[in-house]
Amino acid sequence: MLARRLHTPLAVATLAALLASCSDPSEPVTPPHLEFSEPELDLGTASEGQIDIRNTGGLAAGPVEFVVSAVRDAAGAAVPDWQLSTEPSELPMLGAGEARTLGISLSFSGSLVPGEYDAAITARSGSANSAQTAVRFLVPSDYATGATRIRILSTQTEARTGDVVAFPVEVRDANGSLLQGVPVSWSVDPANAGYLGASGQFVAYDPGIVELIASFGSVSDTLRLEVNDRSVGGSFSVVGRAELPDRYTSDLWLHGTVAYTGTWGSRPFGASFNRGNTLNVWDISDPASAQKVFSLEIDARTVNDVKIRADGTLAIITHERSSDGLNGITILDLANPLAPTVVTRLTSEMEHGVHNVWIEGHYAYVAVGGVGSGLRIVDISRPSAAHVVAGYWAGSSSLHDVYVRDGLAFLAHWNAGLVILDVGNGIVGGTPEAPIEVSRLADLGGETHNAWYWPEAGYVFVGEEDFVTPGVVHVVDVRNLRAPREVATYGVAGTDPPHNFWLDEATGTLYMAWFSNGIRALDVTGDLLGALDRQGREIVGLQYNGGTGSCNRPSGDTCTWAPQLHNGVLWVSDMNSGLIALEPAR
Repeated sequence: MLARRLHTPLAVATLAALLASCSDPSEPVTPPHLEFSEPELDLGTASEGQIDIRNTGGLAAGPVEFVVSAVRDAAGAAVPDWQLSTEPSELPMLGAGEARTLGISLSFSGSLVPGEYDAAITARSGSANSAQTAVRFLVPSDYATGATRIRILSTQTEARTGDVVAFPVEVRDANGSLLQGVPVSWSVDPANAGYLGASGQFVAYDPGIVELIASFGSVSDTLRLEVNDRSVGGSFSVVGRAELPDRYTSDLWLHGTVAYTGTWGSRPFGASFNRGNTLNVWDISDPASAQKVFSLEIDARTVNDVKIRADGTLAIITHERSSDGLNGITILDLANPLAPTVVTRLTSEMEHGVHNVWIEGHYAYVAVGGVGSGLRIVDISRPSAAHVVAGYWAGSSSLHDVYVRDGLAFLAHWNAGLVILDVGNGIVGGTPEAPIEVSRLADLGGETHNAWYWPEAGYVFVGEEDFVTPGVVHVVDVRNLRAPREVATYGVAGTDPPHNFWLDEATGTLYMAWFSNGIRALDVTGDLLGALDRQGREIVGLQYNGGTGSCNRPSGDTCTWAPQLHNGVLWVSDMNSGLIALEPAR
């Protein structure tokens, strides 16, 4: 078949660049901005095509690097048989207003199962300027048969539990000619030895000997694989405790030698109930003897969240169910980190209460509760005059949490699932003051509670706060940001779901709060696929207060709300008991 191509390749816009350089110096010059001519290039059954990359800004961009993702099948598994490339692979410079045509080509070895496949091409020029396009192609099912031999092209004989392995294959006819695109099927013996993808991607759940079988019709080949235990065990030791018996502790954030914790709900204490209207400040200079040094009370039933700006000069706390009905956020001055002072209280467009906030630069991303509310983006460049500059709602359900990184906002939008917004990344031209939806993934079980993005690995870890099923952690592959898809899960036995996360990227360790199940640490290195709780990836789990665990009780049973790794110590906010310092070891 002939390739389906995008038409009208653009020449270099020399005149436009010249005019831009000669413009009135009093007029602001827009920064470089990369855009692909199409958000998606559909190759059909062809192996090549073309697409244009433009710089719509007023300044030159360069160098411009083109990064190509792995080719993935409809189930989201990487398919090593196929490679996608661009010509050129890099541009030294792309002038203001200039456009260039890229050649896109597919190369392959071995055979593929018929179906739809996709990949992504990202154009990058600096950390804050990128664009992305999806590339899709089709392997049809009407191939000539005549296969007489299948051979698995691999010398690998060992793997660990949790390692995703994939093996290219070749199929030949009686004359020894290579047959392309033959629909090879895969199986594993024993059948319950692990997770097997349609294109032969396999991850083992248990140590032992497994056989991977590639077949077509009456011909087949078998690879014998020895699976070893992953052996990633570790431990937690309790370094210190800072008890808080009079209120339930909520979220925490640390900066320098100071920790800040919120409070939740109403807790029985003596003959009364104490409202969760307090921000507590802790001196953690000595983790073994952390001390509460200051408390700030505001009008709220819950101080649910606290965040510190990266420079340590400003904090934001969220509040819900204020007596005057004016819910929202309170901005704090941290000139004295041990005794913050109120700068202003912002309640406009936040009447339903604020559950979560994230600070990125001069903006605060505020998760407002209630159906129809959603995200509010607040300009905090002048804290005393903070004001809402933009909003977003997914069109159903309520927004619970927000995480922002690399110009992308990841919204945990409860029953609407995971929503990804461009708030300055450049992939679809969004900004903090004009966010644009990139994509969403709704089928995550409901009760989508929180999200944590790891750009280097291309994954988002999503918590599902379902107390009935119970909820699990969903691993979403976002290497193609326009087409996120779930590839793995992790669960813990018991009735409680996961809560908040913290990722140590240096070691690939995901720390997860799990209410009465305590704190969990999971090895998330390498490719992730299948049921992670069956792969020997759990490093350690700990109920640091012992007992069976029970939440929202006057007792000191474990009830973990949030973890944060800080200066080698894992700090945990516990609803029942306050602040716990743990030393992790692998």
